[in-house]
Amino acid sequence: MSDIDIFDRRAVALHRTRAARHLERIRPVLDELAERVLDRLDDTGRQFRRALDFGGRGAVAPLLAARGLEVISADLAPAQLAGGGGVAADPEYLPFGEGCFDLIVAHLSLHWVNDLPGALIQLRRALSPEGLFIASLPLLGTLADLRAALIEAEDHLAAGASPRVSPFTTLADAAGLMQRAGFALPIAEREIVHLEYAAPLDLLRDLRDAGETNALRDRSRRCPPRALFPMALAALADADGRLRLEWPMGVITGWGS
Repeated sequence: MSDIDIFDRRAVALHRTRAARHLERIRPVLDELAERVLDRLDDTGRQFRRALDFGGRGAVAPLLAARGLEVISADLAPAQLAGGGGVAADPEYLPFGEGCFDLIVAHLSLHWVNDLPGALIQLRRALSPEGLFIASLPLLGTLADLRAALIEAEDHLAAGASPRVSPFTTLADAAGLMQRAGFALPIAEREIVHLEYAAPLDLLRDLRDAGETNALRDRSRRCPPRALFPMALAALADADGRLRLEWPMGVITGWGS
């Protein structure tokens, strides 16, 4: 357990449970991102047999199964496990023994973890000595404009602002954590994800449907001012009323040791 808990893990699980009912609304985005991350398997020249899909929201497991792998899915929220299969698990307390998998994929599922170094160590232990670990996570700069707009709007409306956007790691820090966790030959790469919304408020809907709403432990429990989100998003919209975003996604890989 981390000495400082930034995230409310109970809230994270609740958000992912609620999101499980709405994943099909954002399925095209989830599938495209999963494909981009798993393209790295083609560069390894290795054949993998048994994989762990951690937190893939139903996008990763089918792609791995199509490659002929035996796949076990795990998630903090059991509702995210399609058809009721898989294992309910927290990456800070993995229930798997050493060397169980020769491939582990943690796709956009580690950025709400308090003890990320500890989670990476546990994931590395569950990997066979010749196995591959692939993870993706939002990097510093993700939703930075939204964070600034929310602070400005809330300060205007309520004379003070509460934290509403998660902090994110840097690519260099992610690579350093991989080394600390004992992965061999760690590589950290940056990809830019582009999103566009005709209605800016649809961004908030997509974040909710992905289970990515505010789970900061120090978040305000009070209802925000009704005008807060429309005001903040209006400040981000283009002259034609559209919202165009790009956010950096880090993809980190490492081998068992």
